[in-house]
Amino acid sequence: MNKIMLIGSPGSGKSTFGKKLAQATGLPLFHLDALYWKPNWVETPKEEWDSLLQRLVSEPQWIIDGNYGRTLDIRMQAADTIIWLQKPNWLCVWRAVKRQAGHFGKVRSDMGEGCVERFRWAFFRFLLFIWRFPKQRARNLEERIRKHTALAPGKKVIILRSDAEAAAFLNSLP
Repeated sequence: MNKIMLIGSPGSGKSTFGKKLAQATGLPLFHLDALYWKPNWVETPKEEWDSLLQRLVSEPQWIIDGNYGRTLDIRMQAADTIIWLQKPNWLCVWRAVKRQAGHFGKVRSDMGEGCVERFRWAFFRFLLFIWRFPKQRARNLEERIRKHTALAPGKKVIILRSDAEAAAFLNSLP
């Protein structure tokens, strides 16, 4: 495992798991949210974002945490391992609410500099997106993973459905 792509619903624990995985493996960790969002929640322009991702995936080793569907294939093609956190949607919603409340008025460590957590009405749409993620996004992810593993049969896909499975996986690493 040299190039690990970490995906899952918002609130599934990607950032926390990514930090623990980086500590266990010594691989550099890149949080896509921290790279994508510029101060005050300004999005990175598409061309700049695509160029940055191309540079990242060309590195010899990495863990990249995040979905960003439009550019998912760039990472899937380059990854030798895909870890998909498939936690229950109720848990992901709860974690998103807890994270929002716990970081209100602060910048999270996995977020872009100057992106202060604050209450926005869009947060309710975000919670709905998380709730619907398993039904609306999972099939697309499965199809894309199937396509990339067919093209590269040695690519590993690891699905972790609970915190216990995630902890067991981390404990199994040499």
